[in-house]
Amino acid sequence: MVRIGFVPSHRSPFNKEWAIDMRDRTISSIERNIKEIELIYPDKKLTDGGLITFKEDSEKVIKLFKERDIQGLLIGMMTFGEEIPNLLIAEAFGGLPIQVFATKEGPFTEDGNRKSDSFCGTISTASGLIRRKIKFDFSGIYFPEEEEFISDVRRFSKAVLASANFIGMKVGALGPRPAPFETCAINEVDLIEKFRVKVVPFTLLKLKADIENVKEEDIKEITNEIKKSYDCKLVNEKIISKIAKLEYVLKKYAVEENLSGFAIQCWTAMQEEIGVSPCLSMGRLTDSGIMCACEVDIYGAITMAVQHLLTFRQDVPHFIDWTIQNQENENMLLAWHCGNAPISLKCKSCMPQINTHSVLGWQIGYDKSYGTAEFQLKEGLVTINRLVEIDGKFKMLSTTGEAVPDNRTLRGSWKWIKVNDLKALYRTIIEEGFVHHASMIFGDLRKEMNTFCKFTGIDVVEV
Repeated sequence: MVRIGFVPSHRSPFNKEWAIDMRDRTISSIERNIKEIELIYPDKKLTDGGLITFKEDSEKVIKLFKERDIQGLLIGMMTFGEEIPNLLIAEAFGGLPIQVFATKEGPFTEDGNRKSDSFCGTISTASGLIRRKIKFDFSGIYFPEEEEFISDVRRFSKAVLASANFIGMKVGALGPRPAPFETCAINEVDLIEKFRVKVVPFTLLKLKADIENVKEEDIKEITNEIKKSYDCKLVNEKIISKIAKLEYVLKKYAVEENLSGFAIQCWTAMQEEIGVSPCLSMGRLTDSGIMCACEVDIYGAITMAVQHLLTFRQDVPHFIDWTIQNQENENMLLAWHCGNAPISLKCKSCMPQINTHSVLGWQIGYDKSYGTAEFQLKEGLVTINRLVEIDGKFKMLSTTGEAVPDNRTLRGSWKWIKVNDLKALYRTIIEEGFVHHASMIFGDLRKEMNTFCKFTGIDVVEV
């Protein structure tokens, strides 16, 4: 749930009964259609008609919103709306995402007057917000039951949830990044200063010791789930036990430290010291809501977490490599990684198989590299995002594509993605300083991501 404070704004002498009706319809429409929102608003005892009309109303509403610890603010003009009370409330919550909208006007009265004038009143409030340098999202002018209004509030509320959980987020860093991967280097100080995002380090030495202390009865449920969900014919009980213990310990770390995800040193120390590849465990953790990125890619894990939040935590992403251009279609790329995809994203006919690491097995020993989950992903529209920082400035790549089927059997977890113009996308990735990792999630999240980035001060590079 996301807590959003609703400001139903009214100006006298416009029609109060009309304003109350618009207020009631707005509340009913949001509560009926967007179950993920907890809407906080003044009741009809706190203010006259439950409206915000006077300065005294704004003081009461500010107190209510602070008591309920709102995460976002929705300011709606029920009639013209009073800009000063609206702005006082906005100033009190200027650090929170704000959305402004207007309600459509009804018919003229018999004597030719207007019951409402929200079209004009919205401009007054918006101009005041801009003068105060308060960021806001403008929805539009609607009747509350219109699907476009509902969709806009839903988009905004997803961005509110993502912003609230992004600021102050904690991400676990399991081991140092692999030495050859400077691409995964981060600016930890800027993360703290700009977003209060904290990196919580864990050593592989501690991980190994904690895994050795896990008892078989602790992992019985995880082991049974793995055996039921994956083709295990290539692995023995000992390997499955190691995979399950790894998941068990990482989930314990996440709960204890309140982590949104992990960036994991997934090779080669993991295989050499723990004796398995962590890919399958990473996919299962991602499916449980703990985002897991490869190669200690902190910005990658953050990107995954933001995407997950922008779906009200209902959908999970796959952490991918941009690998190759399709050999026959110049606008298709292979979105791939070693075997870390959440099983919820598998194609209908696929049975994920536990296998050896397709890149490292020959190098470090196949007996140490089991633990990848290999399968093709499902079909459908996808959004691909990537957060980077350059010269202290953060920016987010945003693009969409179509996950298309393929009848081949490839190693790793993978999908061919068809985009509108791969040359333009590829050039943007290279010239804008984005890296070889990205996060891919099913559905079109561009509007939600744009809104989130507006409120967090992240520049969007959309292709």
